[in-house]
Amino acid sequence: MTLLLGGRIHSPSHPDATAMAVRDGVIAWLGSDAVGRERFPGAEVFDLDGHFVAPGFVDSHVHVTETGLTRIGLDLRPATSRRHCLTLIADYVAAHPDGPVWGHGWDESGWPDGPAPTTAELDAVVGERPVYLSRIDVHSALASTALRRQADAAETDPARPLAGDPHHRVRAVARGLLTAGQRAAARTSALDAAAAAGIVAVHECAGPDIGGLDDWLELRELARQRPGVEVVGYWGQPVTAAAEATDLMARTGARGLAGDLFVDGALGSHTAWLHEPYADAPGCTGECHLDGDAVRAHLWACTEAGVTAGFHVIGDAAVSTVVAALEQVVEHFGIAAVARCGHRLEHLEMVSPEQATRLGSFGVIASMQPSFDALWGGPDGMYAERLGVERAAGLNPLALLASEGVPLAFGSDTPVTSLDPWLTVRAAARHRTPGSAISMRAAFAASTRAGWRAAGVDDGISGTLVPGAPASYAVWEVGRLAVGAPRDAVQRWSTDPRSRVPALPVLEPGDALPRCVRTVHRGAVLYG
Repeated sequence: MTLLLGGRIHSPSHPDATAMAVRDGVIAWLGSDAVGRERFPGAEVFDLDGHFVAPGFVDSHVHVTETGLTRIGLDLRPATSRRHCLTLIADYVAAHPDGPVWGHGWDESGWPDGPAPTTAELDAVVGERPVYLSRIDVHSALASTALRRQADAAETDPARPLAGDPHHRVRAVARGLLTAGQRAAARTSALDAAAAAGIVAVHECAGPDIGGLDDWLELRELARQRPGVEVVGYWGQPVTAAAEATDLMARTGARGLAGDLFVDGALGSHTAWLHEPYADAPGCTGECHLDGDAVRAHLWACTEAGVTAGFHVIGDAAVSTVVAALEQVVEHFGIAAVARCGHRLEHLEMVSPEQATRLGSFGVIASMQPSFDALWGGPDGMYAERLGVERAAGLNPLALLASEGVPLAFGSDTPVTSLDPWLTVRAAARHRTPGSAISMRAAFAASTRAGWRAAGVDDGISGTLVPGAPASYAVWEVGRLAVGAPRDAVQRWSTDPRSRVPALPVLEPGDALPRCVRTVHRGAVLYG
């Protein structure tokens, strides 16, 4: 028995709780400090020192190995210009003189000195080494000539980043150059970082064009052998028959044939599939990776097999294709059968009110990344640059989807955005388009218990702090204490305690984010 005393417990059933007891990985009791000390005299006591205790976060869309490679390798997200990007590459190559280079994170949309570096500029820095550098959205990449040759992609335009099939070929070759030790170190680094961020479970979105089957199976085995952050896997590969879906589920051990099954690409790389051309690329409407027939066949097969299906879908043409296919599947199987499967749509950035209504009636889950809006939204962001201000204002319509009854589950798409879940919560509650934000409470729920429901855990208590629920929680330091300042001076909360509603930290843009001091999953300490 463990007894946590002297904190602020985020519990819907006990909003005034300051103590929590855990037995055998399950929450046994919540109440006041005084009662807890009397009721559990022999318990191991953990003094919360006024800290905030909340359900552990669930990140509904991650790429574990890639996140780890960014953490232990070349991280280009800090690059502020084309020149700065090349300098970061040169510094890394000088410090790591041997072997292939895997990097991630450049984003030319805000650079003052032009587009991404050319292959010739990259070669001038790296020489004959194989170098793969994915864009922030991972739908295009820079690659050295040495790597392009190995992947039979030397014929592609060397002045532009790789996209589409050539990018997939180059990525697969670059992935094959990584050693087993590098991959293992990357995964460990990523899962440790998740635990340190108060995350107890992640949804790995794997697939043939992402990390490949070996990468997924290695990650699955690591998660099985190593107690830590729980890994729920989705495999993004299309099928055409129920038997094929059942067989693929058995071979992969995935939770569903969903996640990053690409219908289209990404807006930043001009590969999201649009009805109308990009504002900054006339004549370009992106790329279609799965047409309507393929989308319908996958949904049909998975629904018949009772398997979760899902797609990566961003552009409005891609959304229209998926909604049309869903309508056909619902017409044949019925809404109840479709809803039972828990089909998912990842990202779902460009959705109309009519489509939101249909998705809400179908019971389809929207796995979304609010931090996309924080990074690229607003009248002067990348979305506006790609689509124009008017079209960009309709992206990531969280309030619209919630109002139509579409279940929301939030994630980071790491390494695309930060693992920090409080950044996700703040981005959802501070959406840059007026009318598109949701409440702090709804954003927190979408980042905790909704992640369990999206993974098919329908017990009604996972992701909450109530008696009988799994003891999966994080302890947070909220605010920074100035020397000599009373704690109440910096701990700010979203509701008046008299409201009888569990409070959350206030997350205004200038506020320091909560700092995790301990993460526990099913009673086992993962961090702190």
